Amino acid sequence: MSHLPQIDYAAASEEIRAAHDEEIRLRGRMTNMKRTLLHSPVAHRIYAEWFTLRAELDPAVSDREIWIFSHAISKAAKSKIAITFFRRALINKGFDPDALELSESEALLEAFGRAVVTDSNAVPAELWARLKERYETKTLVDLIAFAGIMLATAVFNNVVEVELDPELEAFAEAGSA
Repeated sequence: MSHLPQIDYAAASEEIRAAHDEEIRLRGRMTNMKRTLLHSPVAHRIYAEWFTLRAELDPAVSDREIWIFSHAISKAAKSKIAITFFRRALINKGFDPDALELSESEALLEAFGRAVVTDSNAVPAELWARLKERYETKTLVDLIAFAGIMLATAVFNNVVEVELDPELEAFAEAGSA
């Protein structure tokens, strides 16, 4: 059970309702995490910068690559909601997240995602060399900032124990639903 409640839209302040309505307008849905974050519209806005950075990374990093990168971060952070969110993204596009054949760039991003979480003070030099060879500096800055928000999302969900959204249940890893 979640340590923090989701907002009660009917009882929420105008500021919270406006942020809620804008989220629905922009993305068409409201997750349990967002309903919890909306107790602080500022926190919600900061976490929503994930979408801004995702847009900045396009087309240098494809959707599948970003899903694999985000999934790797989520798995390393042991965030059930985030893991399941990216499993759904992959499955809905016809990929099996438990049997992915990774391209060179996908394998690089998966390794980087794990490294960011495992020990951000010790990302291997060989990994850095491969990243610098493949991506421009701006893309690397955006990718690292994106990873930070992705990790923050995982941490928020883990600490609060946000409940898994019902629409994600079918995509949970075996044994975790």
